[in-house]
Amino acid sequence: MLDRAEKLRDRSEMISDPLSQILNLLDARCILSGGLIASGTWVRRFARPNALKIMAVVEGDCWLLMDTFPAPLRLTKGDIFLVNGKHAMTLASEPAPPAPDVTSGAIRAVSDIVAHRHDGDTLIMGGHVAVDAVRQSLLLDVLPPAVHVASTTPQAPMLDWLLDQLVREDRVNQAGAEATRALLAQLLFVQSLRATLLAEGAETSGWLKALGDRRLAPALQMIHADPARNWTIAELARGVGMSRTGFALRFRDVAGMAPLAYVFNWRMRLAECKLRDIGVPLSELAREVGYSSESAFSNAFKRATGVSPKRFRSQLSANVAKVD
Repeated sequence: MLDRAEKLRDRSEMISDPLSQILNLLDARCILSGGLIASGTWVRRFARPNALKIMAVVEGDCWLLMDTFPAPLRLTKGDIFLVNGKHAMTLASEPAPPAPDVTSGAIRAVSDIVAHRHDGDTLIMGGHVAVDAVRQSLLLDVLPPAVHVASTTPQAPMLDWLLDQLVREDRVNQAGAEATRALLAQLLFVQSLRATLLAEGAETSGWLKALGDRRLAPALQMIHADPARNWTIAELARGVGMSRTGFALRFRDVAGMAPLAYVFNWRMRLAECKLRDIGVPLSELAREVGYSSESAFSNAFKRATGVSPKRFRSQLSANVAKVD
């Protein structure tokens, strides 16, 4: 029994993957805010939201237009799309939407996504992903302007189930519905990112693109599992069964940076997060992110962020005091 308990404990410590770690670091939370109900000929234009948005077509179909698209994108029931918040977009009933003042249909924003809906309506569920404002670029910069997760992807059954459950929870509104919707929305977001990782030709970049590369993903897992280790290119290459040169070239080509630059950047991201805990001495924090001395860590951190760890921590404390 003790052996089994020990194995379970060891396994729980090992269950840590780069995507989960990064989402936890960002405190990424998917928040559904309602949706749109539309019928007839309609168009709705959205200004640049400056936030990661998620939308899902629950019923009907529509067209998504962005200035970065070569052509309008048709969305059908069960489709999900993420937009990185850096561009304006338009949703419409037609690929060449008319001006809003000449549309013949009806469109309205609703907080209750199933309220007042009639057969034939297009229902679009929408929300945003709240992330740590200081580090949001870690996620937003690796996503293309829009990510389309089609209802035909291998992940579609899970996504369909999540959408059905979200609508059901909104309809019945039982005890715990708000908490349940929050959990379902988070699952919807993570499953959408998973589908993006597995998609052929996904236009991602940086760590997200590397995580979707079957040759490089194990290297990211190694780095994230032990960021304090004195990693070498040879050791990482050996861990993924590649030559040193081949690994280094592939990593730079896919992730947009050298492997050891990625190690450095990830250490600094972790350090930023750990500096929030004012009870952790800098010497201890330095060891946790791979530095043998506080001075070596301080020099590296200042090189990466422009400020010393002490200054960074004091700025965080000042910001918290202002909020309080």
